[in-house]
Amino acid sequence: MNRLASIGAGLLGLLQAAFTHAQDAKSIQLVLPTQTNWNVVPEGSTVRFDLKATGSAQDTLVFSFGPDKQDGMQLDSLGHFSWTPSYDLTDRVQSAKLYPVTFEVRNSRGQVATQQAEFKVLHVNRPPVVGAMRPFYVRYRTPNTYNLNSDFVRDDDGDPLVFIPIPDQMPEGSKLTSQGELSWTLSFNQFSRLKQNPQYIEFWVEDQPAKTRTKGRLKVEVTQMDLPPDIAVIPKQTHYRMRENATVNLKFSLLDPNGEDDVATFGFLSDNQNIPKSALVKNTENQYEFIWQPDYDFVKDPYDSLDVQITFYVLDKSQNREERRITFTVFNTINEGEKDRYYYAQYRQLLVQAWGLVEQLGEKEEQLKRDYRKAKSGKRNRSVANASLGAVTGVTPAVTGASTSPEVQKNGRLVSAVGGTAVLTMGTLEATEVIGKSMKDLLDRYNYVLGKRAELQNKGEVFAREFALKSTRRTGEFVKKLDDFRNSMSLSGLVALELDANWQSKKEANDKAIKRTFKDFQPLDETQ
Repeated sequence: MNRLASIGAGLLGLLQAAFTHAQDAKSIQLVLPTQTNWNVVPEGSTVRFDLKATGSAQDTLVFSFGPDKQDGMQLDSLGHFSWTPSYDLTDRVQSAKLYPVTFEVRNSRGQVATQQAEFKVLHVNRPPVVGAMRPFYVRYRTPNTYNLNSDFVRDDDGDPLVFIPIPDQMPEGSKLTSQGELSWTLSFNQFSRLKQNPQYIEFWVEDQPAKTRTKGRLKVEVTQMDLPPDIAVIPKQTHYRMRENATVNLKFSLLDPNGEDDVATFGFLSDNQNIPKSALVKNTENQYEFIWQPDYDFVKDPYDSLDVQITFYVLDKSQNREERRITFTVFNTINEGEKDRYYYAQYRQLLVQAWGLVEQLGEKEEQLKRDYRKAKSGKRNRSVANASLGAVTGVTPAVTGASTSPEVQKNGRLVSAVGGTAVLTMGTLEATEVIGKSMKDLLDRYNYVLGKRAELQNKGEVFAREFALKSTRRTGEFVKKLDDFRNSMSLSGLVALELDANWQSKKEANDKAIKRTFKDFQPLDETQ
């Protein structure tokens, strides 16, 4: 009986202890904040709150993190929580992220309660950062460039950056691209002012797509280096295509940032030795001209063109050197002037030949006129009786008349006696000059000369007029008409006319004489 009572008492104690422990376990609970958006925090901002737990007021509570604590979170044993999320937890693409964390609370009896919470971290865009930039050192009459998009300008969020110029801060002639490349070619006045005082250029740096801006400031100074002279060329081309006999004229200005008197030497080097040094003409100490005209023999056959590279160089007193390379492509060209002179020589030579033939035919015409007049006169005074030349034994002169005195013989008639069976008497000396020359033959030859002379005169006029200008002689028709006119000057009756092949005119075949015969003849004029 006693044993049963003791067992019952023990079971009752165990039940009471279990009941008490269950009550204690339910009595400790972790309590999170209940206000709205207590767990929403932007990047760079701080969230603070105090954790609480239910239980006995006399009980000692200790708060701590579970295994998923985030970097930067702080929680003391009394439950004071704070956290400032860094700016790298979210980005502009994923503007919000959830970060879970587990809180624990433990009492002095070893009881533990846990509670998980999620913090929503919002992305916060930060403006671009423009640090201290190194100065922009510029040179005179040189394209100076400076890249602003370097280590001195950044965006901590990794956003794309755009550079925006401030118009009233940009010097004349300068340019700032959206990628941050600043370019500026200074004039002489700008360079002189900048040597006296440095200049500052301000600009905006804007991130995308938030379009948050930060102003940047860049110092511009003249470089302290001993700079080489500069060569300015007018025109500014670096490659010329030209024909033979064409003239190229380049103007050079030598500019030295250290002073114009610092220029020592200016000249050129060429890969073709046919370019004379005299082509470079010095006008002043710093002004030069390059005047060059390649002749018609510059490009040798069978080549169609020839490339020539010329390097113009300038040296200052410190032997600093600057160069400009210019390439010339010279094309093989027909010498039109020489060709025109050749065609004109053929044109004039043929007209000279025609002029000489007209003159010779004119003389022959006069000669045939005289022969015809003599033939007519000789026929009227000639008498012939029983002319038979078959048995002529001799011809002897005889003087008719009774007297034998010299005076009588001087005034007597001279006859020729033909011995044998034939007797021939001629009345005058003129008749003897036309023996074997009939009047009909003389008349035929006279008419032929007259017609040929008129034909040559007419064709020469047409030829001289048609090809008076050198532009007409350049056509293919000129050679054809040249041959036609030359063929028309061949005389079929040259032997019958008894023309002297070595005949030379007593007149000079000058331009004036040719023009008198062929009035449309035009002497050579180089300006045509």
